[in-house]
Amino acid sequence: MLTRAVDDRIGPLKKDIYYLMKGIGYFALSVSLLAVSCGHAAQNAKPVPQTDTVAPGSTSLPPLTGPEKEHYSAITGHFFDSMLAGRFNGSVLVAKNGVVLYERYKGFRNPRLKKDSLDEHTSFHLASMSKTFTAMATLKLWEDGKLDIHDPVVKYLTGFPYPEITIQTLLNHRSGLHNYVHFMYKPDVDKHKFLTNEDVLAYISKHARDRDVYSGVTNRHFEYSNTNFALLAMIIEKVSGLSYADFMNKTFFQPLQMEDTYVYNLSDSAKAMTSYYQSGRPFRMEFLDLVYGDKIIYSTVRDIYKWDQALRSGQLFSKGVLDSAYSGYSFEKPGQRNYGLGWRMLLIPNGKKLIYHNGWWHGNRTVFIRMLDENATIIALSNNDYKNVYSAKRLVDLFGDYRQGHESFDEGGESADSANDPGHGGEPHEIVKADIPPSPHPPLHHQIRHPIKKASAHHPIRKKKVVKAAIPAA
Repeated sequence: MLTRAVDDRIGPLKKDIYYLMKGIGYFALSVSLLAVSCGHAAQNAKPVPQTDTVAPGSTSLPPLTGPEKEHYSAITGHFFDSMLAGRFNGSVLVAKNGVVLYERYKGFRNPRLKKDSLDEHTSFHLASMSKTFTAMATLKLWEDGKLDIHDPVVKYLTGFPYPEITIQTLLNHRSGLHNYVHFMYKPDVDKHKFLTNEDVLAYISKHARDRDVYSGVTNRHFEYSNTNFALLAMIIEKVSGLSYADFMNKTFFQPLQMEDTYVYNLSDSAKAMTSYYQSGRPFRMEFLDLVYGDKIIYSTVRDIYKWDQALRSGQLFSKGVLDSAYSGYSFEKPGQRNYGLGWRMLLIPNGKKLIYHNGWWHGNRTVFIRMLDENATIIALSNNDYKNVYSAKRLVDLFGDYRQGHESFDEGGESADSANDPGHGGEPHEIVKADIPPSPHPPLHHQIRHPIKKASAHHPIRKKKVVKAAIPAA
């Protein structure tokens, strides 16, 4: 709950809130904010575009005034303090115009044992939020003239059996390749060893005619598939001559001073934070966990904010490349949801565009929302399977007329065809296979630090709330 002091602060703002929302024709959504508790793809090769219809966010916007900051901070604080009042274990950061409006760290690295409080340096598994880095790394190589996204994948990956599939259709999930998370559970796959990206490619090549691997037609419809981004990671390595992790470090993490961000491998087992079921039981590693490009980047809300600001500033990419990334490519179904090149988006009927990407892998659930017009950002990371984290999207109506106060933003596929919807479900998730043994020789900390005991029905959690000054963009 908010303290009386914060309540007193919000009271005088109600009139201001009314006029703000009325001014944009959307006052009704302020009530829902305060009530929360709990372009078609081009087919021919072409050069990197040099113009943009979606300009990167300005880094020279005037700073928020005192009353503006108080206004946004009060509503944001009320929204998240209510939403996170339950068992949320994670971190949240909300910012506008380079000013951090809300920053909170709640819980522990081990919520079961209530050990080691979370702080600004605690890195979370981003799950599918990692795809934003893989996509932009691919586009960086395109901008530098080292590849063409309209090239066939086979030009870079020897033995790839489908000459009609291009890099672009990997980026926008229109390749027709199905998700390795599903087809690698076939009986002929050795699940007693960790799967690699090379294993995924080898399986595709060996089972090229298998309709469980490839639909048979490319660029016909959207289908969210982790396979696309596992292959993109291999293309990045082939073209750059560096490992995926080294390319990310050299191109993004080090220049942007993202000091708590890394691509996971087994040598990071001692420092990497485990994720948990809702019951408090830790997830064990499984044989799919080392495939990269689609997941396994770890980061913090502060580092992701640096990533957001760098993308807005224009220091990394031309306007044309950003326009390609933030354009929709799947229009075979009506609706607002779409997918660009590594980015989800909502195309609002009033002309607004919301750029975002969620994540879900084991108990890691993550949200990265970007309001380009308003230079505002919402980042939420959790590791205890807290589904309500996706409700963070409702806060976007505080900043602009996005009309999301009552829209679903959940992940996980409530319907059989949800993976074919550019914005609904489809994130990687835990597949329950009782007859599948865990991978052999899991990292030592999974054997010792997380003994499986009967979950407690009560999970008291200490809180650490931090509200600090703006983080300068790298």
